[in-house]
Amino acid sequence: MTYRVCFVCTGNICRSPMAESVFRARTAEAGLADRVEVDSAGTGGWHEGDGADPRTVSVLAEHGYGTEHTARRFDRSWFDRLDLVIALDAGHLDSLRRLAPTERDAAKVRLLRSYDPAAGADLDVPDPYYGGRDGFEECLEMVEAASDGLLAAVRERVEGRAV
Repeated sequence: MTYRVCFVCTGNICRSPMAESVFRARTAEAGLADRVEVDSAGTGGWHEGDGADPRTVSVLAEHGYGTEHTARRFDRSWFDRLDLVIALDAGHLDSLRRLAPTERDAAKVRLLRSYDPAAGADLDVPDPYYGGRDGFEECLEMVEAASDGLLAAVRERVEGRAV
């Protein structure tokens, strides 16, 4: 069986595609690419059909990550097929949990930085959209730091499933 993870931010052009790219690379490095499906979406549909923000693309490319992406809006019907929904900040977490059709679905929603033991109390990944390139670099650092813990959690779930 395939384990499905979806990263969600506001417009699906900065933070969530960055997290999607990094985590897809981590699953491939761990030999789990054939067992873990990774994608992303936004809570809003403002950028549906657009590619990732050029700053996201350049930061990812400079760090060796893939950058193919088309923005889309998260749909509540996806909860049925998803195993884990990763919110990039508390506002997304609240929106997604309200959108969830059941308590079981709401329990699938987690904050990305909750997987980073060094994150402290502030678990939001700040939105870099209105700032400069340094915000995108900071976003990538936070995503990478949380990805190891997320990978460990997903690996545990995947290894407990039948192939």
